[in-house]
Amino acid sequence: MDYINAFWVGGLICALVQILLDKTKMLPGRVMVLLVCTGSVLGSLGIYDKLVSFAGAGASVPLLGFGNVLWKGVKKAILQDGVLGIFMGGFTASAVGISAALIFGYLASLVFKPKMKE
Repeated sequence: MDYINAFWVGGLICALVQILLDKTKMLPGRVMVLLVCTGSVLGSLGIYDKLVSFAGAGASVPLLGFGNVLWKGVKKAILQDGVLGIFMGGFTASAVGISAALIFGYLASLVFKPKMKE
């Protein structure tokens, strides 16, 4: 049942974002910022953790989950370091995920030999 919940929640998030892209004139970059900020707000309200416990990777993998991770990092850093934690928390919480994306992206470019578009 965990896989089914992850599939339909993740699919619903992606479908709603696709509808937002198709029905508005918002550019993809703005939609991504909206998703990260929404994940942070939902995390700060305590809503997103309940969604992640229900849907697992279906909720934690999309950009909403990245915003939630940033919020958790900032919250933890503020409790430890005070106001300076606002600037440090997001970086320390998301460093592993961003590093993994860069490393695996580089490895994929070695395997698949990307080419410039003409």
